[in-house]
Amino acid sequence: MNRVIHPIEQESFRRLRARLDTSGFPPLTRAVVERVIHSAADLEYATDLVMDEDDLVRAHAALHAGAPVVADVEMVAAGITRRETVCRLREARSRPGLTRSAHAVRLAYEEVGPGALWVIGCAPTALEELLTLDASPALVIGLPVGFVGAAESKAALRESGLPAVSNVSEKGGSAVAAAALNALLYHPVSTEETL
Repeated sequence: MNRVIHPIEQESFRRLRARLDTSGFPPLTRAVVERVIHSAADLEYATDLVMDEDDLVRAHAALHAGAPVVADVEMVAAGITRRETVCRLREARSRPGLTRSAHAVRLAYEEVGPGALWVIGCAPTALEELLTLDASPALVIGLPVGFVGAAESKAALRESGLPAVSNVSEKGGSAVAAAALNALLYHPVSTEETL
């Protein structure tokens, strides 16, 4: 099913490209950068985001082959269109040494196992918990926001060597995390990926 793009979205991307030349990015990196910038109206993401095109190619193939998508919070899940997600925050409980978000990650991993795409846009503790699991993710979109632990958790994600989309600064959030996943959902599947 082809996605119908609203004229407002078309104009928004035209203006974005008039203000920022994204033509030098590889295709999936460009798609992620543009969609994240579009979601936040923040051109600084062009230099703040960190990702690897080869990781995105593999994640794109996994996503379109049906790999599960896990969201850390309902707001991330609500922002992901055209795809069902797993979000276990409602069932999660906090206890000493374990935040509710971290517990939700444990519960989601029990449900989906290895090979999922993880989209974390709220809680740094969710990202920290994911890094303790042997999740073998197809991709981790780690874009939690905040002044406490966000930049540090994203740095730990990059140091882990897992395939990831992250950013260096403290900014992030549900909208940008969902946008990064949507960029991969909306990008067409190439014939190379289906071979």
